[in-house]
Amino acid sequence: MSTYLRPITSKIKNNGCSKFGVLFSLLLCLIPDVMSQAKGAESAANSNSEQVTFVRLTSNQYRNTIHDIFGESIEVRGNAASTGVREAGLIAVGGRKITLSALELESYEILALDIAEQILQPSRRSTLLGCTPDDEALVDQECAEQFIDAVGLHLFRRPLMESEIDSFAAMAQAATQTLGNFYIGLQAALVGMMISPDFLFRIERSVANIESPGSRQLDAWSRASRLSFFLWNSTPSPALLEAARSGTLMTESGLNEQVKRMMTSAKIEDGLRAFFADMLAFDRFDTLDIDANLYPRFTKNVEDEAREQTLRTIADQLLIKELDYRDLFDARQTFLTPALAALYGVPIPIRQELGGTVPWVPYEFPEGHARVGLLGQVTFLSLFSHPGASSPTLRGKAVREHLLCQTIPPPPPDVDFSLVRDADNPNFKTVRDRLAEHRSNPTCAGCHTLMDPIGLTLEIFDASGVHRTSENGAQIDTSGQWAGQNYEGVSDLVQLLKDDPTLTSCLIQRVYSYGTAREPNSAELQWLNTTHAQLRKEGVHWRELMQRISRNPDFYTVPNSTEMEF
Repeated sequence: MSTYLRPITSKIKNNGCSKFGVLFSLLLCLIPDVMSQAKGAESAANSNSEQVTFVRLTSNQYRNTIHDIFGESIEVRGNAASTGVREAGLIAVGGRKITLSALELESYEILALDIAEQILQPSRRSTLLGCTPDDEALVDQECAEQFIDAVGLHLFRRPLMESEIDSFAAMAQAATQTLGNFYIGLQAALVGMMISPDFLFRIERSVANIESPGSRQLDAWSRASRLSFFLWNSTPSPALLEAARSGTLMTESGLNEQVKRMMTSAKIEDGLRAFFADMLAFDRFDTLDIDANLYPRFTKNVEDEAREQTLRTIADQLLIKELDYRDLFDARQTFLTPALAALYGVPIPIRQELGGTVPWVPYEFPEGHARVGLLGQVTFLSLFSHPGASSPTLRGKAVREHLLCQTIPPPPPDVDFSLVRDADNPNFKTVRDRLAEHRSNPTCAGCHTLMDPIGLTLEIFDASGVHRTSENGAQIDTSGQWAGQNYEGVSDLVQLLKDDPTLTSCLIQRVYSYGTAREPNSAELQWLNTTHAQLRKEGVHWRELMQRISRNPDFYTVPNSTEMEF
């Protein structure tokens, strides 16, 4: 903890209110509750018609926000946010669970302290501050309020009210008077803003939507935040905030202008990467534990590079080549590093200098190669395996749930899996044989019939993603059945998957849910179904899909069923 906070800490503890950490306690004890003031003032202004919902920032959104406001040179050293809860297939939807533990708040405080110290270093002050105090040892109320007002607009993604400016200025004043340094006072105020709910959460304010009874319309500032985190996975830009301030963002033409501008930015790739990392369950990497003794090619470098390979491939095909979403599943073009090439068993013409950056080179698997699209990449194959063995059931379940938006119920608690796990059983050499015997149990047959055929086709890849043709000396059978149609191998499976309209309807619904952080209501589902029917004929292209959703007025509503109190 920074030494300049210790006198304040002592003062707070003596007052008996050091519940969640030093600066959070300072907010609670030395100044009035900012959140209560804001909520009370705005409720009165809106005659109690306004309501508020909360969506917690992810760790990447936190990091992106700091960099966009204060510059890439600011290091975000640490990660205070937990992975989150997956609901309706997305971590983004679980972001509406507004829990924040005391331990997490302490972590946010430590992170904010470090960031604030970097921001207010002498080398950065001239860039980030529009004023300087006459005496650094004394309070400069006007300069402090100017800084708080300017920074607060971007941190809170809305203008600060006078009461809020006064509260944070009082915090800066208290720290300056205690420690005799104006810039340390500003650091205290900055930390206070950075551990405020208005920064750590996307606070969405809404009023009754006259044109759509039963729903609520976001105000201009909340609309700007939803749009920006949807397209860029970061805080609104100054241009977008100005459109909110002027009111043009609430008009059809003003909204379309901002969407068009944002779609041309390189930051659109950040939004794409964030969505697919969520949809494809990359949070499972946090607990991935592939046995290195059994799979020596699967190193930590391979794990990190596999994640980047998938996101790089998706961005290249959907943004640069502007291919149809369905093409991701049979495209043979990708990018590889030497470590990935070794695992995949293919040569790439590149040499990495000692200590140099990881080289990425384009690579195209030849026609007829077993590697086909996303399902043939290490990310999918390893994420949905056990530490010491591949899992047809996990892989099939992942396709159903993450790509087709279908729900597979958990197995009954008393199911015996010992036969499935017994890879040394001489009577059942392959996992196909063992699962066939397992499905003879009527309790298990229903779900496994949906999952196993898909996963068994992918059994030509082990838990680490390495290609193989046999298991325990027996040839691996890759045939299966999809929606009543028989197929022979991965290429046939992928084609049937592409032809299934559930694949594209799932994507469109998930993208919408990702942006709104909630499941669509019945009216929105009707719009999504119409949009899906059109795009399936014209092509499910990423930019077009994002523009259609971003320009839809319903995207900026909050159904009454999602209202929550803080």
